[in-house]
Amino acid sequence: MTEGEKRLVVGPFNRVEGDLEVRLDVAGGEVRRAFVSSPLFRGFERILEGRDPRDALVIAPRICGICSVSQSHAAALALAELEGIRPTDNGRIATNLILATENVADHLTHFHVFFMPDFARAVYEDRPWFAAAARRFKAAQGESVRRALATRATLLHVLGLLAGRWPHTLALQPGGVARGADARDQMRLLATLGAVRADLEERLYGAPLEQVAQIASADELEAWRQAGPEGDFRLFLEIATDLDLTTLGRAHDRFLSYGAYPQAEGRLYASGTFAGAEGALDPAAIAEDHTFARMEGREAPHVPFEGTTFPDATDETGYTWCKAPRLAGLPFETGAFARQVVAGHPLARDLAAREGANVRSRVIGRLVETARTLIAMEGWVRELQPGAPWCAQGHLPQHGRAFGLTEAARGALGHWVVVEKGRIARYQIIAPTTWNFSPRDASGQPGPLETALVGAPVRQGEVTPVSVQHIVRSFDPCMVCTVH
Repeated sequence: MTEGEKRLVVGPFNRVEGDLEVRLDVAGGEVRRAFVSSPLFRGFERILEGRDPRDALVIAPRICGICSVSQSHAAALALAELEGIRPTDNGRIATNLILATENVADHLTHFHVFFMPDFARAVYEDRPWFAAAARRFKAAQGESVRRALATRATLLHVLGLLAGRWPHTLALQPGGVARGADARDQMRLLATLGAVRADLEERLYGAPLEQVAQIASADELEAWRQAGPEGDFRLFLEIATDLDLTTLGRAHDRFLSYGAYPQAEGRLYASGTFAGAEGALDPAAIAEDHTFARMEGREAPHVPFEGTTFPDATDETGYTWCKAPRLAGLPFETGAFARQVVAGHPLARDLAAREGANVRSRVIGRLVETARTLIAMEGWVRELQPGAPWCAQGHLPQHGRAFGLTEAARGALGHWVVVEKGRIARYQIIAPTTWNFSPRDASGQPGPLETALVGAPVRQGEVTPVSVQHIVRSFDPCMVCTVH
């Protein structure tokens, strides 16, 4: 620290999945530097070594209890590449529905349970919107919180029908899914999604999903705030404008997406990068830096196929168990807003150009994506063909290496596996929060959250600054996935 600075250690955070600490150097009423720490080592990558590759379908989902489907999907994709097979059409569509159900459920949980309750706290009781925020979003009590949890429970019936259980389903397989659906199931799926649509159109948006998905610019978003339909979406826009959340939590404005939900042609959300212009994604350019992780192997960045997860017992420089993923040597932000920017959604592109990624835009990205994804899900259900094959069969080789890239609710998730003599020789996972909450690398570049926290205001006497909590939660961290 420099003269005049003081240090705050913030954490553990409530309403965050897993363990998180943030060290802040504060001066002049704002954060000058931030160091993000994932303090719990878990070791799933080491647990997988030496096992049958198919064990990844059982073990990887247990990394997390709220985004287990995405871990299962990445593992299944890696095994499919090893086997050289493609899923059947029904298998592809059912997988999309299973993954999308979890992602939408996570978005709903984040907005109603993790993020918005902060605005029902006493620190904001002098704001004109406080009474409405407290009535709707007070933790565990608010009207919108309770209704959203009921809507989420309804949505998860999709997983009961297609995946048998949640979390930790075994339904996702390299060639598709292990369970088919008949015509009666198809009708039940449509009824379930129809009920979810009705709930969200009534309470969250106050308008048809299509109207939300078609918001094309920041100007149209402002018009919605001023005179749009009543709903929690509009209330959030009012709060964000009053608190100027567009100036809070801006990071590098480099966005990454692996692409989500393959169609008969292309994907619903395209893969690639965006940093002022579209870029192609080169997975070979991904590497993890260990310089400030409590890991051995600090001498050079590790490409995932050659990565290691060995704790350093003599460590004196690391401040987190999280590695530092980089694409072509640069930190990238991932998540719903990044996904919509890369996919070319006009509102996301306009917000990225005008104000970059910030607290408001990340939340808007989730809410717009929720509407877009639910619309797509209804179409996928109608594409299912009961009676057609649901899973292709393949054969695992004794030697090989492959990776599986997917999009979890929180962003880009990749699994890399090396097989030797029929067993897993190496398994590496880079999760969305590993990208977003990464530490500094060898060149001193901070990760997205560490960058986003710089400049956050700290009120007199605050030991857990409310601005810091807004920024952290805008990324919707899943710390148990970060250090898997």
